[in-house]
Amino acid sequence: MSNSDTASAKYAEVVMGWLNDLGYTHCFCVAGGNIMHLLDGARKTMTCIPTVHEVAAGIAVEYFNESQGEGRAFALVTAGPGLTNIVTAIGGAWLESRELLVIGGQAKSTDLAGPTLRQRGIQEIDGISIVDSISTTTGLVERPWTRREFTDAVLSGQRGRPGPVFLEFCLDAQGTPVDPDELDEQPIDLTVGPGPDLVAAAEAHSDQIHDLLASAKRPVWLLGARVTRPIAEKLRPRLDQLGIPIMTTWNGADRIAADAPMFFGRPNTWGQRHANVLLAQADLIVAFGARLGLQQTGFNWQEFGHSGRVIQIDTDRAEIEKGHPTIHLGIEGDPDAALLALAGRGYPDYQEWVDFCREVTEALPSPDPANTTGEGFVSPYQFCVDLSDISRDDDVLIVASSGGANSVPMQTLRQRHGQVIVTGNGLASMGYCLSGAIGASVGHPGRRTVMIEGDGGFSQNLQELSTVVINDLNLKIFLFCNEGYGSIRMVQKNYFDGEYIGCDTLTGLGFPDWEKLFAAYDIRTCQIGSEWTSDPEVLELFDGRGPAAFIVPVDPLQTYWPKITSRVTESGGMESNPLYQMTPNLPEDLAARVLRHLA
Repeated sequence: MSNSDTASAKYAEVVMGWLNDLGYTHCFCVAGGNIMHLLDGARKTMTCIPTVHEVAAGIAVEYFNESQGEGRAFALVTAGPGLTNIVTAIGGAWLESRELLVIGGQAKSTDLAGPTLRQRGIQEIDGISIVDSISTTTGLVERPWTRREFTDAVLSGQRGRPGPVFLEFCLDAQGTPVDPDELDEQPIDLTVGPGPDLVAAAEAHSDQIHDLLASAKRPVWLLGARVTRPIAEKLRPRLDQLGIPIMTTWNGADRIAADAPMFFGRPNTWGQRHANVLLAQADLIVAFGARLGLQQTGFNWQEFGHSGRVIQIDTDRAEIEKGHPTIHLGIEGDPDAALLALAGRGYPDYQEWVDFCREVTEALPSPDPANTTGEGFVSPYQFCVDLSDISRDDDVLIVASSGGANSVPMQTLRQRHGQVIVTGNGLASMGYCLSGAIGASVGHPGRRTVMIEGDGGFSQNLQELSTVVINDLNLKIFLFCNEGYGSIRMVQKNYFDGEYIGCDTLTGLGFPDWEKLFAAYDIRTCQIGSEWTSDPEVLELFDGRGPAAFIVPVDPLQTYWPKITSRVTESGGMESNPLYQMTPNLPEDLAARVLRHLA
C-alpha cells in the first residue's frame, strides 16, 4: 500500500483490520445507518452473519467464542434500538463471565445530546450509561483511537475474569480518513488470560493445598468453567489415575466424560442426587474455577461442604470474599495453573472413598424412578438418556438456559469425550438456545450442533430460524413441547395452590402449530415417540446434513424429581433444604446407607 493509500484509509476499515489481526474472523450483525462505515469495513474483512434481531447476534457471539469455534466473533449493532436490543445478551455474558465484544454505532460526535438534553442525534441514546454496570470496559469513540487504545479495550474482556466489552463509534469517527501508521503506537500488550500474577499465586499455594489433600480421607475436585478445555484435555489421562473423585459445574460439564473412572456427577440445586449426596460427605472440596454461586451451593449455603473444608480457586477476589459458602481457603489465582500443579503430585490411596462413591452413584440413578410421564408423552429424562446414547463424540450440544429444557438435560445427559456442551444459567433468560446454537454451529462448520429448548423459550427468538436456513447450518433442534412455561406452572402449583396465570395455553399463552411453522422455513420436521431412536425417519433426519426439527411431546403434568424444595416462612421469606436433602425423601434404610459419612 502506498503512502497516499494509507493516508486515505477509512478509520472503520482500519479498525476491522486491527480486529482481524487479533484473531477476529466473524461478525454477527444487524445492519443500520449509524454503523454504515463499520459494516462496510466488516464485509471486506470478516465473515458476516446477519441476524434478524440484535439480541440473537450477541448471544450467537457469546456461544461462538465459548464453544471455541474456528476463529473469534464479535457483534456489530447500530445506535439506539440496536444497543437496547442487545442488552440482554450483554447481561448474560457478564453473569457467565464470558467474552463478548459488542461494537455499536452512535450519532455524529457533533450531534451528541450532552448531559442535559435527552436526544439530539438520530437514534441517539447513551449506550454506555445503559451497559456500563454489566461490562468490563465501555468506551465512546468520538475521534479515532490509536491501535493501542483500541486493542487494550478489546482485550480487556479476555483478561482476568472475562466479560463484555462495549465500544460505541460515532458515525463521523467511523468515516474519518486516517493514516494507519500514525495510529500504530508501540508497544501493544497482547497478553490475555488470567495473567502471570494469578498463575504465580495459584502455583504458590499448591503445597498448602497438597498438604490438605494428603491428610484428607474423602476429597472431591469440583471443576468449573474457568478450567479451560485444553487444560482438561491435557490432564485427562492423569485425572483418571489420581484416584480423586471429580465433579463438574454445569458450565464445566464437558471438561470430563461421563464414563471417566473418577467422574461422579454435576452437583447443583437441580443437580444429580448422587453428586449432591457425595459432595455433602466430602471432607475436602477443592473448587477449581467455580464461583460457587447460590445455584451451585443451594440457598441453604451454610450446609455446603457440610462434612469438611472448602478450598476455592478463582480469578475474582470478590467471588472468594462474597461471604457464601464458608471457605476454609480462598485463593485468587489461575484455576488452570492450580490444576496443573496439583495433578502432578502424588496422593494417598482413597480407594475406600472411591468405592463408596460408586456405590452411591449406583444406588441413586439418574433419571430418578420417582418421575411419572402421562400416556402418549415422551419422558424428557429418558429422551436425554437416549440422546446421549446415539450422539457422536464430536457433537456440539447447546442446552436451554431455563426451565425443564435446562435442568433435565443437565441432570441427565451423559457427556462423551470430545463433545462440547454450552449452556447459561446466570441470567436464566428464555430464548437463548436457538441463537446460541447458531453461533456454535457457525463456529464448528464440520460438526453437528444439537440443541434442546422448550416451546416457551423457543417462541421468544424463533425469528432466527431464517438465519439457520439461509446459512444452511447443520443444526438439529429438539423442542420440548408442553404447551407453556413448565417451571412457572410448577411454581404456581406448589406455592399458589394451582392459581395459574400466563403459564400455558389454558391461561393466556399462545403457541403456533410447530410443524407448520418449521415448514414455512422449509425445515424438515418430525414428531418423536418413546421409541424414537429406532425410528428410521428420525435417524435419517438426525444423521443427515442440514437443519432439522424434532417435536418432543412432553406431558404438561410431567414431574421433575429430584429437586431442592423450599418453604414459605411466616415472614414471607423462603427456607430451602440443603443439597443433600432433595425431594422426594429417600427411604430411611437407603438414606442411612448413602449418607453414612454425613458428619
